[in-house]
Amino acid sequence: MKIGILGATGAVGRQMMECLIEQNIKVDELRLMASHRSVGKEFEFKGKTLKVIEAKEDSFEGLDVVLGAAGGKSSKYFAPFIKKAGAVFIDNSSAFRLCDDVPLIVPEINGADAKNHNGIIANPNCSTIIAFMALYGINKKSNLTKMIVSTYQAVSGAGIEGVAELQNQVEAISGGKNIETNIFAHQIAYNCIPSIGAYLDDGYTDEEMKMQNEGRKIMHLPDLDVTCTCVRVPVIRSHSISISFATEKPLTIEEIKEAISNSKGVKLMDDGANNIYPMPISTSDNDIIEVGRIREDKVIGGYSLFCSGDQIRKGAASNTVAIIKCL
Repeated sequence: MKIGILGATGAVGRQMMECLIEQNIKVDELRLMASHRSVGKEFEFKGKTLKVIEAKEDSFEGLDVVLGAAGGKSSKYFAPFIKKAGAVFIDNSSAFRLCDDVPLIVPEINGADAKNHNGIIANPNCSTIIAFMALYGINKKSNLTKMIVSTYQAVSGAGIEGVAELQNQVEAISGGKNIETNIFAHQIAYNCIPSIGAYLDDGYTDEEMKMQNEGRKIMHLPDLDVTCTCVRVPVIRSHSISISFATEKPLTIEEIKEAISNSKGVKLMDDGANNIYPMPISTSDNDIIEVGRIREDKVIGGYSLFCSGDQIRKGAASNTVAIIKCL
């Protein structure tokens, strides 16, 4: 199989290279593409040194699959050329997620949908993937009807620059120096910022609406109602999510735990008395979604849980690579 990575030099693109090896994807050729600024950069892949080439309209000839790790603007521009070259474009950006003719795929949940593509397959938002990985086993027992969600999103969700800004601010504060704020609207060191994405007319952000809009499509639940608040926290890697949810028919806590335990890619971590629960630090650099703090929600008449997952891996790179297997 001949595979290209568009946006190969970023955190997600580099992680995709590792995931291709980890998931035993047979790669006869790997073509690394990025903007002109990255041309000539070298990366090791299966014992070979690969050089980055500039992404141009004719860069995709002969490829079977192109993995998108660039932004939405690049994805929209290059998509027609990728399709013209006969490759399947599996894109990690938000550019095509809600298009009717583009499958939105989490392999464990709706992998079969991937075959109904028209040349483009979309990878969901990282928080959406983590949340519904925690919930999909429960949904098999009884359909979800509504969710109240708060996300606690790591600075690496804003890219390598976000990580650097947190680290630089911590060092500056420790050294009694003035901090610099460029990536985030406010100081992120020792702080939480309850604002991710662009604001919409109703006061929600576009990041917050992804949980409902993408969740409905992935889960085949067009009437699912979700209210979400997204918060940036001073954690380097892995997002955490608090979810209260209701289902069509009542379930017992034992049934919910059983559903989570039997869900592929999910680990039950639910023993609070012994300090066992999901945390960003224990989910970093792996593909497992941890789920715990399971209890009845005494307000909405449903249930509550807490989950964590690595947004660079399962929330982006590894999920995108795994979609290849769905084809």
